[in-house]
Amino acid sequence: MSANDLAQHYSRFRVGERLLLTGHSHQAWPDVSFAAQQRAWLDAAELVDRKWARAAEQAARVQAGFRRLLNDPDGEIALTQNTHEAVTRLISALPLDRRPTLLTTDAEFHTVRRQLDRLREAGIAVVRVPGCPAETLAERLAQQVDDRTACVLVSSVLYETAEIVAGLDVVARACERRGAALLVDAYHHLNVVPFDIRGLGLDRAFVTGGGYKYCQLGEGNAFLRVPPECGLRPVLTGWFSEFETLEEAHTGGRVAYGSGASRWAGATYDPASHYRAAAVFAFHTGHGLTADRLRTISRHQVQLLRRAFEALDIDPSVAQVVPIADERRGGFLAVRAPRAAAICEALRRAGVLTDFRGQVLRLGPAPYLTDEQLRDAIAAIRDIRDLPPPSARGVLED
Repeated sequence: MSANDLAQHYSRFRVGERLLLTGHSHQAWPDVSFAAQQRAWLDAAELVDRKWARAAEQAARVQAGFRRLLNDPDGEIALTQNTHEAVTRLISALPLDRRPTLLTTDAEFHTVRRQLDRLREAGIAVVRVPGCPAETLAERLAQQVDDRTACVLVSSVLYETAEIVAGLDVVARACERRGAALLVDAYHHLNVVPFDIRGLGLDRAFVTGGGYKYCQLGEGNAFLRVPPECGLRPVLTGWFSEFETLEEAHTGGRVAYGSGASRWAGATYDPASHYRAAAVFAFHTGHGLTADRLRTISRHQVQLLRRAFEALDIDPSVAQVVPIADERRGGFLAVRAPRAAAICEALRRAGVLTDFRGQVLRLGPAPYLTDEQLRDAIAAIRDIRDLPPPSARGVLED
């Protein structure tokens, strides 16, 4: 199926009519998700409080979808509303009294960055290593793991530049030797770069991610993959975590937990997100949108964007592609530009939707876009008034 053929299944997002370079942040949802969200409402209307059995069926399909993307068929997958829930539940389970240090990088998304900043204000030791160069990040992290390290928190693809962090198995082995936990943020990895949890040497790691970006699932669909035979007792869990023993008498003794992934469960949530996600995962499977195929499409699209942008011959002091080997680049093109915010806003006015992080403009394709649409998006950059003409030198005007 070509991109033109695929676009028809995203008609409500009008992907054939708009230049949506938001594939790294918010991909369009296929039309099947609209019907699924309606079905959630209708099930509630018909079944009222008995809807939860139906919701549990949808949740199981979502767990299976994430297992497929992790290539972890027997994995324990706890579903969360967002990755912050996953991260905080894990941190709440760590023995910080005995192992008071959290080890991370300065290249993590704000979910981790802000939470660790606040924990440091509260007296928790937080050690950050530079994210760049990413080629040596894993080795430098591994060298910092010691007997005081409770957990290492690191991304497998960096959110700002899309650079793939290789060699995380080195970190995993260091954590296992020292008795520390490892949390891998795979949000910018799943469904755009193939992920093989055992092939990557991460079978003993926690992994988090979600469906808001490349998975096309929308909000409310995140997860925490829990290592096998994990006996940690997270503090921040809800009553769903003891659902298996809910009918038993509770007399104020030791707090009970469910088994496996349910140990990490929360509480009452909006199940419409799982209806939507289950339908989208089924759509991907039915249309052969495997991780390998999506990676092939993504690499072609990102390389097309790179070549087209470089052909503009813009002064590097104004904007230049972040230099990353193509095989180490994930699902979007990062362009370093001192006035990334102004360029992003000018592109929006020109009908091209994308975003920026600091001084990095992020151009994210998606499988339903055509090559012509991608070329049109780059042409819009060329036509922005504040950009210098090809081969000119100078800076953007105010």
